[in-house]
Amino acid sequence: MDKVNKIITLLENGQHEEALESYQQILLGGSHEERFLLAEELFLYGFLEEAKALYERLLEAYPEEGELLVLLAETHIDLGNEGEAILVLERISEQDPSYPQSLLLLADLYQMDGLFEVSEQKLLKAKNILPDEVIVDFALGELYAEQGKFLEAIRVYEKVLEKEEIIAGINVNQRMADVLSAGGAFEEGLPYYEKALEDKLEINTLFSYAFTALQAGFNQTAIEKFTELKELDPEYHSLYLYLAQAHEREEEAAKGLEAVREGIKQDEFNKELFFYGGKLALKNGDEKEAEDMFRQALALDPEYIQAANILNKLLLQQERYDDVIEIANMMNDLNEEEPQLLWDAAIAYQNTEEYSKALNKYQLAYTFFKQQPDFLSDYGYFLIEEGKREEAAEIFNTLIKLEPGNEEYQDVLQRLTDDFLA
Repeated sequence: MDKVNKIITLLENGQHEEALESYQQILLGGSHEERFLLAEELFLYGFLEEAKALYERLLEAYPEEGELLVLLAETHIDLGNEGEAILVLERISEQDPSYPQSLLLLADLYQMDGLFEVSEQKLLKAKNILPDEVIVDFALGELYAEQGKFLEAIRVYEKVLEKEEIIAGINVNQRMADVLSAGGAFEEGLPYYEKALEDKLEINTLFSYAFTALQAGFNQTAIEKFTELKELDPEYHSLYLYLAQAHEREEEAAKGLEAVREGIKQDEFNKELFFYGGKLALKNGDEKEAEDMFRQALALDPEYIQAANILNKLLLQQERYDDVIEIANMMNDLNEEEPQLLWDAAIAYQNTEEYSKALNKYQLAYTFFKQQPDFLSDYGYFLIEEGKREEAAEIFNTLIKLEPGNEEYQDVLQRLTDDFLA
């Protein structure tokens, strides 16, 4: 096989023109063995079109050879010609030893196209031929997992794990952990993540383990694993928010806020980190940092309603009514009709003595909060101050229906009724 070795040496040395000239000699006049060996080597080196031409030439001599058809189909797949690959695979006879392999490839192709039922049919047919073949069970597990059929996937992966833990370079323990977690069985998934990490410390697996521990309520485990991941790869941006959440659940708001600050250094455009950091800053009693965080979140996403709402709540508590109005107007300019911001603006306009604007905002907010006692109380007392006693009486009537034992509301309504009768 000196000619084949010579071509590979030329390719490795970057002498592509000389290699192509020798390749043409084998393509047109080489032996079948030379063509086969060269095709395999060229495929590995990524010269797919050249490998395809060699396999097609070989199939002229062996048109029904299943192994060649499978190799040609794999070349088509790597070239992105999935349709051609299917046509080639369908040519393989059921009696051919390569038929089960063709079924696996077809199943994979149909799965990529979202034709899950057809894919399953191919795999079940392969399993009928090779009932004890672990790769078939693994392929079924992968199919069921992608479909969200977690119970079926778990059942199949269990069978696989009885024989193998690594299939085609994929850790089956991780796959099992992933489907258990996706199906809500968080605690059950943790031992499988541990086994997967014992085999190989891989950062995505470590993240999944930590995240699943957080979902299972094992906050200290989550903190340990997220911290380990941070030390391995500080630029793994997704970890910081969840690390902060784990600390908060352990009533360690200061540590959670520090995790957020670290995360922002790695990803300064993550609005969720700023928002969560603002909430933690409030828990720490640092209203200034909280405001800065919420404003930064809004700077990154001006339509970030949650940030606008909690920022306005803080501004109202600080009696910074002009700032409240500014935020509410900004969201209104973006066509974001957020009920809570209407209510906030009503209170702010009331306190800045812009009563007509306050009334307008109350009326708009009423549509959303007509069964909300706190809003109705604010609205009702505002109407009384504005001399709108009939409207106020209607509001307090509603309040009494919602809170029949509230003596204050009963007294107010009684006074309003007495005024009507006077």
